[in-house]
Amino acid sequence: MLKPYLFVDRAGSKGRGVFTAKRIAAGKVVEISPVIVMSMDDRQYLDKTMLHDYIFEWGENKDKCCMALGLVPIYNHSYKSNCEYFMDYEAETIQVKSVRIIAKDEELTINYNGDWNNATRLWFDAE
Repeated sequence: MLKPYLFVDRAGSKGRGVFTAKRIAAGKVVEISPVIVMSMDDRQYLDKTMLHDYIFEWGENKDKCCMALGLVPIYNHSYKSNCEYFMDYEAETIQVKSVRIIAKDEELTINYNGDWNNATRLWFDAE
């Protein structure tokens, strides 16, 4: 499920990002993305490619990885993100939900650490 008001556009030095063409209320699901689940053996190969930055750890024990479909790979990171994501291991989906009101034309961001307000430094230089 992908909301029709979401769009991809340039996000300055971050490359592309996900934006909204309308105001989004706090607590709204903006996307439910299916994922492709892969083994940790597959991850060894993926980590040697450009996909390294786009895969998620997966499973209760983080013993797998996945590639999200939809727009999930395009959401940029922010330590002050306006969205958070939830993994449904049984349904093999990632859900993106707003954590505050998001203005029309604002970029939607997630915190790559998992929790929307987690300030743990990432593996790359981030805001």
